[in-house]
Amino acid sequence: MMENGWKEVFLTTLDYRAHIAKDLLEEAGIKAVVLDQKDSTYLVFGEYRVYVAGEDEAAALELLKELKD
Repeated sequence: MMENGWKEVFLTTLDYRAHIAKDLLEEAGIKAVVLDQKDSTYLVFGEYRVYVAGEDEAAALELLKELKD
């Protein structure tokens, strides 16, 4: 869970997709953070979550809609 004010805009089980999402957001001027919630013992469990500041949520969701699984 991120600090207050941060909103989850993308969720994936694939590391590279999370970083593509982050790169797309940052190219558009939106600061993004990837939270790795993979289990370090069993790498097949867990996911990657991409968060942005609350005021950037709508713009981020619009940018990322084509990336959704």
